[in-house]
Amino acid sequence: MGKAVFLDSDGVLNTAIIKDGKPVAPTTLAELVIPAEVKPALERLKAAGFLLICVTNKPDVERGLMTQATVDAIYKKMRHDLPLDDVFICYHENSDCYKPKPGLLLAAAKKYNIDLKLSFMIGDRWRDVAAGQNAYCKTIWIDRGYTENKPNPPADYTALSLFDAASWILTFT
Repeated sequence: MGKAVFLDSDGVLNTAIIKDGKPVAPTTLAELVIPAEVKPALERLKAAGFLLICVTNKPDVERGLMTQATVDAIYKKMRHDLPLDDVFICYHENSDCYKPKPGLLLAAAKKYNIDLKLSFMIGDRWRDVAAGQNAYCKTIWIDRGYTENKPNPPADYTALSLFDAASWILTFT
């Protein structure tokens, strides 16, 4: 069985847009910003043998705030620019795959024969951490200072950046 690092997108792989102290996803390709630290952090994890899988909620399509074509364009660019192995997206809030439920991680584990107990989930919101906990992964919360609930129970590690999170993960290899 393999091991993976599951990564939320908005606020982890790309810069979240902050509105009223809370993060929101970019709704156009022009709003997509990938911080300079992301690719080197992912390359370090990849070199250590981890599959890199983005797992993200995208309810804005169902809410009519963005189109499927825009989502497709954003993740096409992210997969081109970053060494991601796959992207799993949940569009429906009342679904088994909508984080904090672990459905996206479970689907990826089944597809790639991943041992979830040897894997990690990195997110910037409580529901990312809860999804990882619900899938029995080690969890990392990147604290971006949002004015919303913090993970409870807390993540296994609190990081200030993706590079910091990757460095912590690499202590296990």
